[in-house]
Amino acid sequence: MQHNLSVRPLVLAMLACASTASQAVSFTHNDVTLDINGTVNGYYVFRNAESTNLATGASTTTKNSELTNGTLPGWINFVVTTTVNEQDIKAHISFAPGINSNSQVIGLPIGNNAGGAGTTDPFSQIDTRNAYFQFGNNNWGTLKFGRDIGLFASNIILSDMTLIGVGGTTNAGIPYNTTFGMIGHGYMYTGFQPQITYTTPTLSGFQASAGIFQPSSFAGDQTVAPGFQAVGSYDWKASGTTGKLWVGGVSQTTSCSMNPCAVESFTASGYEIGAKVGYGNFEAVAYGFGGNGLGLSTVGAQFYNGSDGNGNKTDSVGYFLQGTYKFGATKVGVNYGENKDKNGFVGITGGPGMQSPLNEITNKAYTVGVYHSLNKFITLVGEYNQEKIHNVSDSNYDNNNRSLSLGGIIFF
Repeated sequence: MQHNLSVRPLVLAMLACASTASQAVSFTHNDVTLDINGTVNGYYVFRNAESTNLATGASTTTKNSELTNGTLPGWINFVVTTTVNEQDIKAHISFAPGINSNSQVIGLPIGNNAGGAGTTDPFSQIDTRNAYFQFGNNNWGTLKFGRDIGLFASNIILSDMTLIGVGGTTNAGIPYNTTFGMIGHGYMYTGFQPQITYTTPTLSGFQASAGIFQPSSFAGDQTVAPGFQAVGSYDWKASGTTGKLWVGGVSQTTSCSMNPCAVESFTASGYEIGAKVGYGNFEAVAYGFGGNGLGLSTVGAQFYNGSDGNGNKTDSVGYFLQGTYKFGATKVGVNYGENKDKNGFVGITGGPGMQSPLNEITNKAYTVGVYHSLNKFITLVGEYNQEKIHNVSDSNYDNNNRSLSLGGIIFF
């Protein structure tokens, strides 16, 4: 069986980011192998948040502590692989529980409503992130059917050092069981999405993937066409240098069954370009993206609030830079990311269909991190983060948030 030809679970990519070897438990019966691996983490976060009203100049400061997951929730993967008729076959199911509860009463289980409204939030429950199967070989490529990480913006989140830490947005915590890391500060979230994708074989370092994805009814009331995503990459190793270059794109169109439409339909699109280069113990990452109607990149979610409802699209741009260096079992790094959204999004000053030159949100954040491999399973993490949010729109505010996080993560 050629395990190296199958696409590895996302957690193994995370293991690579942590410079830790996979310690999966493996069972083989006849010609079928079941691998089980996973991760658990927990962090103490102290956060100082300053908010200033741009209209009045009034400011407030709040301080709080959290015991929380970091960018990752917990994760348990079940991966089945086999080879039949020269086809490498794989099925992958995963569950992603977290350590936070939405209950304000100490000791009560997850699912008790914190606001007293008598409802529970589904995001406090276990998240099924992977549920797909695929087949193929090194001659013609691979076909995947099911739910897995998206193509657009997947390479950058897997290259972000704060994937195994806390990162930029440190006030999410409950009930999402993730701080969102640097999502919204240099890139958008790729998400785990239903898809049918094709991946080519690797040819002299070149590889490409393209697929159709579950559509989102972000505008109009019909999703006649599925979403489309594609990414192409080139990997190389030469003279002690390793590297990866990639480009990607995403597009989706919605439509309307009514005339006139209550919400104007439109096509959302985005593009990305990124590079990662390593030399010895040093590694650098550079990335940039742009979106038109793709959603509020400062939130980080694709197809969320990508227009004002009248067909005026939100324009989004962002970039991300990172450098890391390893000293034995310890890696130190710093990264910086910035996202900017202009016009289009809901809340435009001046009424429906009116563009305001002051309708703009900018997120900036940097993280300084230390990641120490205590042993082949456990990495201890310390990060300092500063985040600035500048919102010139109907809400008109500046936020300056600083956080210090300490904790650890285990991979097995």
